[in-house]
Amino acid sequence: MNSPFSFALTLSDNQRWVHPSVPSPAKRFLDIVGGLVGLAITLLLAVPIAIAMQLDSPGPVLYGQIRCGLNGKKFRIWKFRSMIVNAEQQKHLVENKAQGHIFKNDNDPRITRVGAFLRRTSLDEFPQFWNVLTGDMSLVGTRPPTPDEVANYNQKHCRRLLVKPGITGEWQVRGRSNVSDFERIVEMDLDYQRRWSVGYDINLILRTVFVVLARKGAY
Repeated sequence: MNSPFSFALTLSDNQRWVHPSVPSPAKRFLDIVGGLVGLAITLLLAVPIAIAMQLDSPGPVLYGQIRCGLNGKKFRIWKFRSMIVNAEQQKHLVENKAQGHIFKNDNDPRITRVGAFLRRTSLDEFPQFWNVLTGDMSLVGTRPPTPDEVANYNQKHCRRLLVKPGITGEWQVRGRSNVSDFERIVEMDLDYQRRWSVGYDINLILRTVFVVLARKGAY
């Protein structure tokens, strides 16, 4: 492996294994249709969210962060900003309550009042439909990690990068923010890869809608 961002599982000297979800036309079609619908909803939500955000914590409406996608390829993920403007510079002041190569705090002081609402309702995630349309993400996949997280991965952890990251996935319907153990997230991501089918993606999308409407496990 040349770097944490360049790897593949080799089946033979001349063939590299590709997860069947990656070249699937049906999955890509689902992503395009869902991405267009989701982006249309995002545009409708953007104005009221922007107004509320400026009244609460003036600054950019969107927040972009570098994440790692399929095979570790870096891309910029987009969200509605849920934290104060200089949140990254203050990250070292916040205690990490998660276990392993992720960062979580259920009472992060950098989150704004509007941001807390956006997170509870998952509205902050809606700009990611643009990432789905551009092909960097899928509607359903694995949790998109940051480069500093991937830099500490072992070979097992790297396997979660063999599919596109998703707006939703196993971790969303099985706990969302309450899942604070990185190894458990890895197991859920690998379980998704084993169970994947277009039908299973649709099942996870429907279950995600229920979880979001019930506001279970989000902060």
